[in-house]
Amino acid sequence: MNDTENKDSNNPIISFSDINYAIYRIGNWKNKYEINLIGTSREIPATENTKEHVLNNMEEIRKSQFEIGEREVNGIVGLSIQLNSQLQGKDIDEIVAEEEKEYENIVNEINALELEDSNDSIELENDKFLIYKLEKDHHVTVAKPANGLTMKHHVDEIARLKGTGS
Repeated sequence: MNDTENKDSNNPIISFSDINYAIYRIGNWKNKYEINLIGTSREIPATENTKEHVLNNMEEIRKSQFEIGEREVNGIVGLSIQLNSQLQGKDIDEIVAEEEKEYENIVNEINALELEDSNDSIELENDKFLIYKLEKDHHVTVAKPANGLTMKHHVDEIARLKGTGS
């Protein structure tokens, strides 16, 4: 069986094991996240590949370094301070400590998720899963909304995040 089969040309079938797609459910995290950018989203990994992709991305972002004032901080802290105006006046040490707590919480949440069976599949156009096509752009993987639900959700999420400042 191919990773992506065509049921018909209008609505292809996507395997939950297809590494070319990131598949999420719309939902809420159990914990509240202010610093961890993954946790501010309402996109919850739905497949093993997506879970691993999210965990690897978080780890890569944390490995990067930002200089904030006289302090060097990990990438999640640096990006959060730049993107969330509510964090810009807070003490850096408090933000770093909170990020470490949030990181532990979200890794535990992600590892505890009930995931879809890798042997199953879903129609690309559906109203249950957010599906992003993963494409290489130079050396970076870019996630592009692959169905109508994902495109609408993506626009709504950007508006929501801009409106709350987180």
